[in-house]
Amino acid sequence: MKVMILAAGLGTRLRPLTDLISKPMVPIVNKPVMEHIIELLEKHDLKEIIVNLHWYPEVIRDYFKDGSRFNVNIQYSYEDELLGTAGGVKKAKDFFENKTFLVISGDALTDIDLSNLIKYHKQKKSLCTMVLTNVDEPSAYGVVILNGEKRITGFQEKPLQGKEKSKLANSGIYVFEPEIFEYIPDNEFYDFGADVFPHLVKENIPIYGYTHFRYWNDVGNLIEYMKGNFDVLNDKVGVNIPGTEISKNIWIGENCKIHKDVIMSPPICIGSNCIVKKNAKLLGPLIIGNDTVIMERAILYKGIKWGSGYIGKDASLIGAVIGESTKIEDHAHILENAVIGSESVIASGTVIHPSVKIMSQTVINKNNNY
Repeated sequence: MKVMILAAGLGTRLRPLTDLISKPMVPIVNKPVMEHIIELLEKHDLKEIIVNLHWYPEVIRDYFKDGSRFNVNIQYSYEDELLGTAGGVKKAKDFFENKTFLVISGDALTDIDLSNLIKYHKQKKSLCTMVLTNVDEPSAYGVVILNGEKRITGFQEKPLQGKEKSKLANSGIYVFEPEIFEYIPDNEFYDFGADVFPHLVKENIPIYGYTHFRYWNDVGNLIEYMKGNFDVLNDKVGVNIPGTEISKNIWIGENCKIHKDVIMSPPICIGSNCIVKKNAKLLGPLIIGNDTVIMERAILYKGIKWGSGYIGKDASLIGAVIGESTKIEDHAHILENAVIGSESVIASGTVIHPSVKIMSQTVINKNNNY
């Protein structure tokens, strides 16, 4: 069965992390979230893949190339203007060769059993099967209403708390029969959730929901992004963590130099080619990207540091996210839920206060507090 990965979105809710990359390239434990999706597809022997692109397409294409490094075959469909989820799939219609196919978001974290999903779809003989996830806060999602036969009978878009008719959210994973293209116009922005599915229900065309009980996180905002990373470290989702597990819940990449006096408290994932100097404290849950230098007495706790750049002497990162190639200079302090965009510089002595967001490629001058 062929697969389309949806990877054309802008990822605006994750800015400033997505200022310079597309959302599918945002790392979860030092691997792009889309890489985890491709590994899931390969695990279920789904190896023929097409990916739609729009925002920073070259970053995705340069990283995944033809897919051979991941034991899959990848083609690409570029959209000059966004076509929506359904419009993007319609553009790639010929790729599916008039056969049953799967569509999956490239920017969510999940370990769903795709083989069981496909089996369910075939049993139902459905035009479409939509994967549904039980959510605690339906008001943050569009929820789906099912009848006793698991047929979809309606939708609620972000219902008010206590007014929801369901707690089942659309997870952005679908199995389709090729006849679905009859309901999607050519060369037009068209969305599955807003356009196709409501029309099918209105016309009484049977589509079904598949409720799963595995892990799913839409990585839809900065809080969910941090949660997804920490859930992986805490073994709540079945994905591969890069590096060698040198002790319980501490993974270290290749060619790292970590001083013997460094304190490490799990869970921690450290990328390759990192240097951690004397008396630094690394307190999990913590993720440190490749090629990072952490200087003497720096303290990192409950945070995510993307690759390259460094953390200076006596600096601290407490519950924050730091982008790619960003420098946190000596005695600078980044506090709870702050986010520093990529290629930025935080000068010595600066304090970035809780929940402050610094856009990418920003230089924060010495002794300023934010």
